[in-house]
Amino acid sequence: MRRRFGGAPPSGPTNVPPIGEMAAVRRLLPYLWPAGDWDLRARVVLALLCLVVAKLAIVSVPIFYKGAVDALSVGTATALALPIGLVLAYGGARTLSLAFAELRDAVFAKVGQRAIRQVALEVFRHLHALSLRFHLERQTGGLTRAIERGTKAISTLLSYSLFSILPTLFEILVVSAILWWLYDWRFAVVTLVTISCYIVYTFTITEWRLRFRREMNDLDSRANTRAVDSLLNYETVKYFGNEEHEAQRYDRALRRYEGAAVRSQQSLSLLNIGQSFIISTGVVIVMLMAAQGIVDGERTIGDFVLVNTYMLQLYQPLNFFGVVYREIKQSLTDMETLFALMSVNREVQDPPGAPPLAVGGGALVFEDVRFGYDDRRPILKGISFTVPPGGTVAIVGPSGAGKSTIGRLIFRFYDVDGGVIRIDGQDIRTVTQASLRKSIGIVPQDTVLFNDTIAYNIAYGRPGAEPEEVERAARLAELGGLIARLPDGAETMVGERGLKLSGGEKQRVAIARTILKNPPILLLDEATSALDTHTEREIQGNLKDVSRGRSTLVIAHRLSTVIDADEILVLDDGRIVERGRHHDLLRLDGVYAALWRRQQEAARSAAVADGEAGPPE
Repeated sequence: MRRRFGGAPPSGPTNVPPIGEMAAVRRLLPYLWPAGDWDLRARVVLALLCLVVAKLAIVSVPIFYKGAVDALSVGTATALALPIGLVLAYGGARTLSLAFAELRDAVFAKVGQRAIRQVALEVFRHLHALSLRFHLERQTGGLTRAIERGTKAISTLLSYSLFSILPTLFEILVVSAILWWLYDWRFAVVTLVTISCYIVYTFTITEWRLRFRREMNDLDSRANTRAVDSLLNYETVKYFGNEEHEAQRYDRALRRYEGAAVRSQQSLSLLNIGQSFIISTGVVIVMLMAAQGIVDGERTIGDFVLVNTYMLQLYQPLNFFGVVYREIKQSLTDMETLFALMSVNREVQDPPGAPPLAVGGGALVFEDVRFGYDDRRPILKGISFTVPPGGTVAIVGPSGAGKSTIGRLIFRFYDVDGGVIRIDGQDIRTVTQASLRKSIGIVPQDTVLFNDTIAYNIAYGRPGAEPEEVERAARLAELGGLIARLPDGAETMVGERGLKLSGGEKQRVAIARTILKNPPILLLDEATSALDTHTEREIQGNLKDVSRGRSTLVIAHRLSTVIDADEILVLDDGRIVERGRHHDLLRLDGVYAALWRRQQEAARSAAVADGEAGPPE
């Protein structure tokens, strides 16, 4: 069911439903344990072994420390050889722990970075596979921020969960077992109870704080989206002198983010104070028990030092446990958003085992095609026509009649609600989209270019084309003069969305790009609407040469550009109301003839106005 217009606004920057944190984790696991990749699997196992060795080495450090302290407490010269050995063992254990921790990071780095790369690539490909409807409804700033945070979240999650949380929990269990073994169960119980209270408190407060973090993220995305939208419409802002209006809108978004950030910081202070109190209480209790043992003659000074060292050693990673847990929760939230993007349904999909389109003559047929972007508002209401192999059919009509929608359906950006579109007898829904779009070239009304060179944008029609082929396409599109005048020639950067070029220059680049693609079927959607009359005549001749022998569908507003078409379809309110050749339609004296007269009168008025305003000839 299509999304109804006029409903509630999108709930997030990407307008996609959540999938759940555990579902996101399950989606990540196959990337960390890839099937058939034994190198990465071996790295995972080796990294875990390094983790265990590093923790066993670090928990042995206080034992060597205790031995050295007890030996020194004897006060005899003959005992000096033993503390030296224990001190060396102490230093060796610390070095070993650090070395294996670094080795663990080095071994696992390839696994983590490969997972990040593959996830990012899969999301990128999936976004390109989504329907045009998704991309028309998305918010670009929020979407790019979600992808950026999501890929970063994978690295954060791996770093904190595998190399912070799990090692710390393992160390807690080992230390508790050592305390029980060396002393009695009370030391282990106090340690475990302290840690348990710490973890429960941290989880509780962090869960409460999480709503502030989510609010911050949401407001951050909104502010970023607003800024990106304003900058993309820079010229419009300048036209209306609304710089201050845009600044105030942006400031309102930043002000809301500021309030959420303050609340988040205040709740963080509460979390840190409570954590410090719990750990300090546990340390004091354990040290009091050890001190009482010394007083009773059951413990040594080394035991007191060992207990204190273990507690401080545990306290150091636990001191960051709140930050770690918060980052993990935030990473899970960001990763959930990222994987939710991958779960968005591809509205237009290739059927299983779909064959490529086999193009012969390139006959294009619409049979009773019906379509609407919204169920309540149909756009096309039973359209039928045929573009014969090598023929040219033009579609004209007022704005909103559905002309551009026909172009989108041909490229299968949407699937028809009823009827069928065929190319050489093949329903375009039964063939692969890649082969379909490879067979069709388009010169759109609104040309958007990549922020790269003119040559790159032309070569985009057929990546890998030879420079000579790119130059030929540029000449056919009447770009030779422009390129010759530019200091950097074809290597001139066109700016974001091609803003450094005029509308006519951008349209000529689009024409060159399509000429280079050399498709069997052409779609010209107001292909010369942004050109002056002289250039339009030249390019119309070039387009006629290029389209010779190809099936060509022309969507036009200016009727003068389609008078030579084999058939002209007059579209009005989603229906074909007239059809025929130019002179036949004029004799019919219907909708087309009325449009023709209006445009001719407008053209004569413009010519008279130009003659009066211009210099005398």
